[in-house]
Amino acid sequence: MIQYFKLLRVSHWVKNLFLFLPLFFSGKIMDEMEALGHVVIAFLLFSLTASSVYIINDIKDVNHDKLHPEKKNRPFASGRISNATGIVIAIILLLGSFLSAYFLNIYFTIVLGIYFLMNIVYSLGLKHVAIIDISIIAFGFLLRVLAGGLVANVYISHWIMLMTFLLALFIGLAKRRDDVIIFIESGQRMRKSLDGYNLEFINASMVIMAAVVIVSYIMYTISEDPIQRFRTRYLYITSLFVIIGIMRYLQITFVLNKSGNPTRVLLNDRFIQLTLIGWILTFFMIIYINHLYRAG
Repeated sequence: MIQYFKLLRVSHWVKNLFLFLPLFFSGKIMDEMEALGHVVIAFLLFSLTASSVYIINDIKDVNHDKLHPEKKNRPFASGRISNATGIVIAIILLLGSFLSAYFLNIYFTIVLGIYFLMNIVYSLGLKHVAIIDISIIAFGFLLRVLAGGLVANVYISHWIMLMTFLLALFIGLAKRRDDVIIFIESGQRMRKSLDGYNLEFINASMVIMAAVVIVSYIMYTISEDPIQRFRTRYLYITSLFVIIGIMRYLQITFVLNKSGNPTRVLLNDRFIQLTLIGWILTFFMIIYINHLYRAG
């Protein structure tokens, strides 16, 4: 069973929490329980679709994964699960998720289809093109946010979309940096797109992305739209956690050289976890407690 959990990459489902962002930032997550239920269902369906994509990608890359110091332990690369079994599981996941999505929300189904097709094109060749590869990954996170807004029927701020894209690019660059480090140390090129990357380019790009993410978030917290919508001018306080969190990720990348698996960083790094919890609690207190106070 452990191998099947690895095959589905259940730990990577944490990425699909981005579906909850539109409802969270709307300030109505405590009031719209039906919408919250729809987002939970959409989260599960998106996760199943993503798992089918992982399976297809792993089958295609099985020979390359056998050469990778960590990916060689994946179910297909290690031979613990056959390719035929993986194909059957992928088909079942796809049929189940898309049929369920159709009854949930037709527009969500369309977004889910775009996500699936985009990742198939990515696996078939675009992942070998530098910059395009991480851009597609970033677009995948945009689709998650869009999907969450559609099933919850809430307003999706252009700030959320912009910051999501920038943050995904930042993390994608950190992941590519790890591949470059492996290539420098072992001489093994993990992906063809590494021809378009080197440490100088990635380091500079990451610093730029980090700066733009921080500035964008600060601009969001002090802009009139969220101030009027949430009826508070204290959102800027949450930017402190964003700054600290970005700095920690830069430290993990540049000092510790352990940014190759963003999901593992999120699940294992206590510093990142505390920063994220601090951001959520502060945002919750400012928006929701302030909302309850005014309502009372």
